Order: sequence, then C-alpha cells, then structure tokens
Amino acid sequence: MDLNVLKCGNCEELKLGVHTLALAVAALCGAYNAAAWLSRRERHLAVNAVMYTALIAFEQQHVSHHIAELRRLRPGPTPRSGTAETVPTTETPGNIAA
Repeated sequence: MDLNVLKCGNCEELKLGVHTLALAVAALCGAYNAAAWLSRRERHLAVNAVMYTALIAFEQQHVSHHIAELRRLRPGPTPRSGTAETVPTTETPGNIAA
C-alpha cells in the first residue's frame, strides 16, 4: 500500500486534526474515569484512568510532532537579501516622499 497520507510531510493538517480529536476524547474519558473512581473506588475505573493518562501523553507527542512538521514545511518570511531594513508594505502619511 502506497498512500500519500502515510508519508511524512503530506496531509499534516488532517493528521494534526485527527490526533487533536483523539487527544480531546482521551482527556474527556480520562477525566470521567478519574472522577468516577474518586466517587466509587472501583478498580476498573482506576485502570481506565491510568490508561487514558498514558493515551493523553501518547497523543500529545503526536500533536507536537505534526505541529513541528507544519512549521518546518511553512517557514516564516525571510528578509530580502542585501538589506537589513524592513520595507514598509503600506503607505502612510509618515512614509510618503514629497
């Protein structure tokens, strides 16, 4: 299988969205299970809370990776070569030559 979406640098916005959604769901489920465990003290709720905490850390790493990849693919503006000054992009009364 040779899908472009599986390659690094392709569809990063989509991947970021999927992992952000998974992070949000894991956080919600983890919060529910932790609160339920504090209320009922059932072992499976504690296990679930721990597992969701691990999933939150896992998904956070994925989100960070995709954000870094997007930043790498879209570098900020670079200054013009040979000039150290910024060039105004709009004319205002203070920078119009007479």
